Amino acid sequence: MPSDHDEAPMPPLPEQQQSIPGTIADMDPKPDHGEESYKGSGRLSGKKAVITGGDSGIGRAVAIAFAREGADVLIAYLNEDQDAQDTAKWIEQAGQKAVIVPGDLSRAEHCRSVIDRAVKAFGRIDIVVNNAAHQMTFKTIEAIPDEEWEKTFATNIHAMFYLAKAAVPHMTEGSSIINTTSVNADTPKPTLLAYATTKGAIQNFTGGLAQLLGDRKIRVNCVAPGPVWTPLIPSTMPVEEVVEFGKNTPLGRPAQPKELAPAYVMLATDEASYISGATIAVTGGKPFI
Repeated sequence: MPSDHDEAPMPPLPEQQQSIPGTIADMDPKPDHGEESYKGSGRLSGKKAVITGGDSGIGRAVAIAFAREGADVLIAYLNEDQDAQDTAKWIEQAGQKAVIVPGDLSRAEHCRSVIDRAVKAFGRIDIVVNNAAHQMTFKTIEAIPDEEWEKTFATNIHAMFYLAKAAVPHMTEGSSIINTTSVNADTPKPTLLAYATTKGAIQNFTGGLAQLLGDRKIRVNCVAPGPVWTPLIPSTMPVEEVVEFGKNTPLGRPAQPKELAPAYVMLATDEASYISGATIAVTGGKPFI
C-alpha cells in the first residue's frame, strides 16, 4: 500500500535557484507541510505558542500541527508576507487564533516586540519554538564576509537568547522552549561554516538553559533536522547541491517539512514532562552523537 512518503522529493531534484529567503510558490517540487495530512487530537488544547520562521518550511509545518492540536499560534517571519498569510489561514481553518509578525529577529528590540505581541494577543506564552535561521554557502573561509558571519550568529543564536529572555517571565510551570539545531551541530558541513557553528552553539545553549530553568519547571529541548526541503535550500545553495540535496542520507532523500512536525508536537505536550535538555534527531538515518 503506498504511503504519503512515496511523494517525497527524490534526488535528482530539478535545477532551481531563488533569491534569499526564498518562497514556497517557486519551489519544484512543492514542499508538504502537512496541509492535507496532519490530523490533530487535542494534545495542545488551550496552549499559546510563538514560532519563529513560521511562514514556511519546518516552521509552517509546526504551526499547522500545533493549531490542529488546539494551540493558538503567533508566527514571526522576515518579509515573506504571502507565505505567512497562507500559514495564518491554515491556523485559522483549524479553529485557532493566528497572529503574524514580520521583522528582523537579528535585532534584540524586535525579538522583545514579538514576545510583547504574543502576550497582548494571548495573555501568556506556553510554547516558544526558536526556528528562524539564516545560512549561506562559501567555499573558503576568506570568502565569508565579516558581516555575513555576524548576521548568521545574530539571526540563529543571539535571537534565541533575546526571545527566551523576554518570554520566560510570561511562562509558567509546564511551559516548553524548543530550539531548532541541525545535524550540522554534530557533523558540520564545511561550506556552511557560520551556520554549522551556530547550530553547535544552539545545542549547547539548549542544554545550559534547560538546567537554568529547571527550578521553574520550564523545559528546554532542541530538534536536530537533517536535510529538509524548504525555501532555504534553493535560495542559499548552489544549483548542483540543490539537485543532489538529501541524497547522502540513508533514506536517500530530504525530509518533507511535515516529517519534522511530530517531534516538535511531542516536545510541546505535557506528555513530555520529564524531557528537558534533550536533542531529538530527525536525520533520515544519519547517526547523531
